[in-house]
Amino acid sequence: MNRGYIFIFLATVFFSSMEVALKTVAHDFNPMQLNCTRFLVGGLLLIPFALRGLRQHGARVTAAAWKGFAWLGFVGLVVSMMFYQMSILYAPASVVSVLFSCNPVLVLAFAYLILRADIRPQHITALVMEVVAALIIIDPLHTTLDPVGITLVLLSAATFALYAVLGKKQCAQYSGVAVTCFSCLAASAEMIVLMLISHIPAVADALQAAGLPVTAVSDAMPFFSGYTTGNLLNVLYICVFVTAGGYACYFMGMEATSAMQGSLVFFFKPVLAPILAMLILGEEIPWNMWAGIGLMLVASVVSMIPTWETLLSVRPFIIDRILHRRH
Repeated sequence: MNRGYIFIFLATVFFSSMEVALKTVAHDFNPMQLNCTRFLVGGLLLIPFALRGLRQHGARVTAAAWKGFAWLGFVGLVVSMMFYQMSILYAPASVVSVLFSCNPVLVLAFAYLILRADIRPQHITALVMEVVAALIIIDPLHTTLDPVGITLVLLSAATFALYAVLGKKQCAQYSGVAVTCFSCLAASAEMIVLMLISHIPAVADALQAAGLPVTAVSDAMPFFSGYTTGNLLNVLYICVFVTAGGYACYFMGMEATSAMQGSLVFFFKPVLAPILAMLILGEEIPWNMWAGIGLMLVASVVSMIPTWETLLSVRPFIIDRILHRRH
């Protein structure tokens, strides 16, 4: 079995628990404060693995490489995860998780435009089904969901899709875990700068006047407040497993397979994440969400058809090579 699919499975488990874990501490921290903490801790934990990945790829991290990591971290972690964390304040964890899982639609588009990835008719069919599933879940004619939350999570999905495709190019040169580590560290440094800027009175007043949820606990983005013995284990799980483990497995899975196969995480995540939200947070899952989730499952099967066809076509060749070597 391709080890890439093992990494994709682990990433699916970690990412599926992300909304539930974040929801439990969402009102204790400023969104950027929590993101900064989890990406800083996650990045530091991944340093030994990142150095090993660099050695295996025979790569060195230059000043130009750091610029690439900084851009990647800004798009996928500062911007995307800021939208994501804010969306959890406005929408149920189950809705956020399912809608965020629609990002394969944009992964395919960006992969085609940037990586010139091959697009099969089955991919198009699966992606159309994803869009229909999202509309079923949102139910725009009768929805009671906050449009702010819906907009934020869709923006998060779009920027994360761009992050995934741009990261694929760098993974080939530096390794998936190195890209994850260094983009996390770069993003946390960028967040620290933004948080420091928010302590300038004029900036804090402007953000507050704009009606942005700058803070959960103060008028400027805090660094150390909000941590208690009651939420410490949740924060550690978010930092160590969801962030360090989830992102590392996600990129290593893409590195061993493809950007499209890596996006399978977000085909299966909408099935597992709402179940966790229902069991742990007690969220009600309405019929339209179950219908949308079911359609997403069918879409995931359709999207895998080209992969299965490829495996079946090369299987006789592989068997023939094995038998030839034996003789």
